[in-house]
Formats: sequence, structure tokens, C-alpha cells
Amino acid sequence: MGMYLGLLTLRDDNISKILDSPPLIWRVLSPDDPEIYLYEVNSKKSGIISRWFGKKLKDVNVPSLDFVEGEGIDYDLDKSWHGIHYLLTQTEWEGEPPLNFLLAGEVVGDIDVGYGPARVFSSIEVKEIYNVLQGIDHESLKNRYDPDDMMTKEIYPTIWMEEQEDGLDYCLQYFDDLKSFISEAFSHNLGIVLYLR
Repeated sequence: MGMYLGLLTLRDDNISKILDSPPLIWRVLSPDDPEIYLYEVNSKKSGIISRWFGKKLKDVNVPSLDFVEGEGIDYDLDKSWHGIHYLLTQTEWEGEPPLNFLLAGEVVGDIDVGYGPARVFSSIEVKEIYNVLQGIDHESLKNRYDPDDMMTKEIYPTIWMEEQEDGLDYCLQYFDDLKSFISEAFSHNLGIVLYLR
């Protein structure tokens, strides 16, 4: 078990719909399970007393979000996300945009999708992320890799001292996949959703 960072491509108009109605995030993350969406909608509409006494879920229209080509592609950074964030920003949780994107973005309401709410970036923001990532290669990331500092800053999953070379290789492998994912989103003019689970 652990914290994994998921990413998913989504076009701007679907991102706007989700920001306007945060329970819709479940129609993206769990499209085959309308019950999660219904629970979220009903828990926002009903009071605590109704929930205590097991009030039945109200029937509401379960919207679907239509996807275009390239949309809805998902990717999982496994546990490498915090290590990659560190290599990009040299910080624990901070950093300058757009390099801090793995821990930033516009928050989708207060819907807990695992470890807090999902976050989104528009297609324009993805273009900025894409452009900055193009200038980053393995050599520059290797120069930023500091296992002592990573352990001091408690960079998840705190494996850096015991598996120094493996830890770096782990981050570099997932960084390459992340660049490919961002490139795919950029080439289809799509935004992205990020979520910790």
C-alpha cells in the first residue's frame, strides 16, 4: 500500500464542468461506477441527520462526459511522484510554476478521491508544462539528486539512502513516462487531472 499519483487527460470544457460541479470528478475517475457519483451528490444535498438515519439515495440523473480522441488516457506515476517533484523543484512541497505541477493545480472542490481532492490544469497550462519539461534531461536531474537532502525533507517514499542508484533510476524511468504523457496531452490540446490515491 502507499500513495500513488494518477494522471488523466481531459479537455477544457470537461474540466470546466467538473470545476462547476465537483462530484463529476467521479464520472472521470470511476466512469463505470455511478453509485460513487450518486453518493457524493446526495451527501451534499442531504443533512447529517438524514445520513445518520440511512436516508435512501435520491435518484438523480447520472451525467456522462463524452471523451474525444486522446481524452481519458490515464497514467500512474506509482510512488515516484514526490521524488520527481523534488528533482524538478529541489523542495519538499513548494516550487515555482510550472515545475511544481505535480503538487499544484486548481483544486476540484472538496471531494476526497483518495488523499484529498483532485487537481486540474487547462490545456494552456499543459502547454507551459510541456515546454519547460522539454529542456530537462536525465543529466540535469542526476545533478539535482541528493539522497541526504531527500531524506531530511522526508521525500516520499523515503528510500533514497538505502537504494541510492535504484532510487534515481526509479525516478528517471517514471520521469520519461511522465514526459510522454504530457507530450500526448499537449499534442491533443488537452488539460490534465492529477489525484493521489
